[in-house]
Amino acid sequence: MITVIGTGTGGPPPVVGAADLVVGAARHLDAADVPPGARRLVLGPLAPALDMIGSYAAEGRPVVVLASGDPGFFGIVRALGTRFGAAALDVRPSAPSVAVAFARAGLSWDDAVVVSAHGRDLRAAVNVCRAHQKAAVLTGPGAGPAELGAALARTGLERRLVVAAGLGTGGEAVVAVSPREAAGRDWGDTASVVLCLRPGVPASAAVTVAGPAGAPAGWALPEEDFAHRDSMVTKFEVRALALARLGPRTGELVWDIGAGSGSVAVECARFGAAVVAVDKSAEAVARVRANAAAHGVDVEAVVGRAPGVLGRLPDPDAVFVGGGGSDVAAVVAAGARRARRAVVVTLAAVDRVAEVRAALGAAGLAADGVLLQSSRLAPLPGGVTRLAAANPVFVLWAERPTPRTEGAPA
Repeated sequence: MITVIGTGTGGPPPVVGAADLVVGAARHLDAADVPPGARRLVLGPLAPALDMIGSYAAEGRPVVVLASGDPGFFGIVRALGTRFGAAALDVRPSAPSVAVAFARAGLSWDDAVVVSAHGRDLRAAVNVCRAHQKAAVLTGPGAGPAELGAALARTGLERRLVVAAGLGTGGEAVVAVSPREAAGRDWGDTASVVLCLRPGVPASAAVTVAGPAGAPAGWALPEEDFAHRDSMVTKFEVRALALARLGPRTGELVWDIGAGSGSVAVECARFGAAVVAVDKSAEAVARVRANAAAHGVDVEAVVGRAPGVLGRLPDPDAVFVGGGGSDVAAVVAAGARRARRAVVVTLAAVDRVAEVRAALGAAGLAADGVLLQSSRLAPLPGGVTRLAAANPVFVLWAERPTPRTEGAPA
């Protein structure tokens, strides 16, 4: 049997009991009463540790693994369960560090988005913090409060960070700072959790399902739900298909280039994605911000002419390009080169289709598309109804091919 004990968040020192092998971080091993004669293994690279745990377990010798907080929450239980099976584990959790951090801040956390940057790329954590009003980030080397603060400071979005360090120890510290202040401090290696909060948000009502809000109850919202100029707004039929191909989701970043009213940007944000909306018009950018505020979402809106302005932005997962001006192929090419997953383009002019498809292909993306033509029901005198045709729009999309994983069928 492999016993997994959570420790280090304020509870009593772990009771190891009988064990021939005790595995954990040095601080956990030092705090535990390790039985005389038991082998101590300081956890470093995971694969050799799993091999040693396996050799002891195969001989029927008791193994104890010490881990922070709840080892089933972004912890070692996943790796142990995958390798040895759930039946081989006796898991004894302590309080998760995220729960303790929110408790120190006096906040509930059933409505928070929790994301791990420990041993992972920081970008998903940054995108979650950009898009959500309450988030917790599990930090790691190179992905701590300073790096997170620096990335958020560049967005211009208003956020407050609560940095929790040394939870459950004599050196515990919980500090509230701005992203810019976080970026300018040396936090050492004791910070384990950063809470990212949007100031001024009232306490949420009771939730039924923990975590981030799910997909909105409705999307492809009517055009009248957005402030716009001279009907310069992506029509809801077009927006529905664009959203389906963009696939916005929590942890990702979407660019909306030529944003206009920002209807696509706002709808992507409602799905939980971080969004940057770009438009050359300051008036349009102000309108994007107003529409985002009206729908209760955060959208970073940037005044600038694409493709030049795009060099200032972090790499996107998905890109939407609307408008279809004379430089659309260059804009699409710049977005497609940096898109990690997908690009969607809407065009009114048939003359632009070939060059946009060529730009997508040159970026290594497989392009597809449709001519979308719809007719809406419209009233006529006498209580009857006619069909009112909308202008046809080309919707082109492309996805970056997913590399085939080793061992997968061809």
